[in-house]
Amino acid sequence: MDRRELFNLPNCLTLSRIVLTPLFLGLLFADLWYWKALAFAVFGAAALTDFYDGRLARAGNRVTALGRFLDPLADKVLVTSALVAFALGRVVHFWLVVPIVVRDVAITVLRLHGMYRGRQMVTSRLAKWKTAFQLSAVALLLLAVALQEVLARFRPGSAATDGAWVAVLGNGLMGAVLLLTLASGLHYLFRASFICPRS
Repeated sequence: MDRRELFNLPNCLTLSRIVLTPLFLGLLFADLWYWKALAFAVFGAAALTDFYDGRLARAGNRVTALGRFLDPLADKVLVTSALVAFALGRVVHFWLVVPIVVRDVAITVLRLHGMYRGRQMVTSRLAKWKTAFQLSAVALLLLAVALQEVLARFRPGSAATDGAWVAVLGNGLMGAVLLLTLASGLHYLFRASFICPRS
């Protein structure tokens, strides 16, 4: 397989999620109020690439081993970075984030081990649902953070600017994400055929 087949449009979209992650983090940690809204926009654009890359690859018969590996890796880089940023910013409890990150790192290690042995780990349907829910939860929480910054700018002193409602929303979403993430991890562990033979 030549370089043009490896670095096709679907794979480039997948890589863009990794490339956009540092930009998203820089905006999220910036001091200016409107940069939080820009962080939400950048994350939303990155999340949309997850919706299109697989569909374009299947529609154009451009599915590659590199793409099958990079797609879940890019998801984990983007989502894990956001979750750690939320924990560091005390938007969510740290103990909710740690098991999610540990599970995703463990699955990535299993994928690398499978590739080293010339095999490919199949992404389960439950894992795909988990990723979609993670992306949606992070996007919703980013929107809440951005809204809080806007309210603090234009309606200072109002009850909506104290951050309590954002923390309640964030921890509730992370609790749901944690349950789905752990269920997906257990599903991988108990699947007898989670690694496909070399094609």
